[in-house]
Amino acid sequence: MNYTLGKISQIALKNPEDIKTPDILKLSFDEKIKLTQHPNTSQETLAILTTDEDNAVRCGVAQHPNTPQETLGVLSTDKESYVRREVALNPNTSQELLKSLATDENWIVRYWVARHPNATELIRRLVLMTDDEQNS
Repeated sequence: MNYTLGKISQIALKNPEDIKTPDILKLSFDEKIKLTQHPNTSQETLAILTTDEDNAVRCGVAQHPNTPQETLGVLSTDKESYVRREVALNPNTSQELLKSLATDENWIVRYWVARHPNATELIRRLVLMTDDEQNS
């Protein structure tokens, strides 16, 4: 299935009840990436793309400014550290999610959590404590 950019935009702007998961998931890799980069991609479409098998697509969802907290929460537990890192870099990531990522097994994820503008002093301390435990 090879959609034009116009068709991708139509899919991204559909009402949630009109979105058919298989339609989104059948798009090519490039088309899915374009959806994750389109400023008007709906939260529902982004949520569907969190189930994509390609971690680059999931990273794109984690980077998108419209990605809701619930979806970022799902991505914060992704098996790939690259995806979790993008959640830590998203300026809209809540303090609650940052707190859970502060103890992530991957030091790069923790690094970006500590530097997030929404990270509180408590979150930064959690990162430092986790770093100390990892280095012991």
